[in-house]
Order: sequence, then C-alpha cells, then structure tokens
Amino acid sequence: MALPAHLTLEIVTPDRAIAHEQVDEVEIPGAEGYFGVLPGHTPLLASLQVGELWYRKAGEIYYLSIAFGFAEVLPDRVTILAQIAERADEIDVTRAEEEKRRAEAQLSRRPSDADLERARISMLKALVRLRVATKARSRV
Repeated sequence: MALPAHLTLEIVTPDRAIAHEQVDEVEIPGAEGYFGVLPGHTPLLASLQVGELWYRKAGEIYYLSIAFGFAEVLPDRVTILAQIAERADEIDVTRAEEEKRRAEAQLSRRPSDADLERARISMLKALVRLRVATKARSRV
C-alpha cells in the first residue's frame, strides 16, 4: 500500500472550524512535547498543551496558537479538537500584551497554588499568541 501524498488537516474549536486543508506536514504541541506528523504517520491520539501549531502547505508555513484539547493522527488525516485555536492573522496583539501584563502582575503577588497555575497558563497563552503573531508578521 502506497503512502498518502498529503494529510487532511482539520482544526475545530467549540465555536468554529478553523481549518480544513490538504497539507504536507504538521507540528503539534502535545502534552508530552511537540511532535511532527508527515503523511503515513502511525495512528496516534494525544492530548494538547498550550503552544504553537504550524503546518506546511506547498512550501508555505502557517502558524496557529492552540490551547488544550486532543489530536487524532491517522496516516492520511490529522484532526485537532482544541479548546482554543487562533490563526496568526486573527491574534489581537494589544490584547495579548495586556493579558501578559495581567499575568505578570498576578505572578508577582505570590498567589495561592490554584491562582499560580491559572496565572502561569494565562502567561503561557499570551506568550504563545505573541510569538505566533510575530512569526506571521515577519513573513509579510
């Protein structure tokens, strides 16, 4: 049996479908670390962490900010069910910078363990969103 030439990438959040495309390669922020997927990949189910997802399509790379959820990988398909996902061009940089400032302020106040974890996740999401937005803008 021949390997598939492309992957069908589907990215869905509770609010909307973000992507449904034929792609050449995907890198996903798994809970155990980032992992890459090429056509013909072994089937896999992974939980997602806050991070940057990118995919390559016809030599061009596209970036998204992802937070939590699951990835199902099949030899010819990758399905991402994310709690939060934003394309780089959708990210409001001003809002992400404000989110980062709020998280920094909360972290500096010696929060309780639960508040510390919330502030850490908020900071991580803001930093990823800023990184993704910066990468997309630097390509233009």
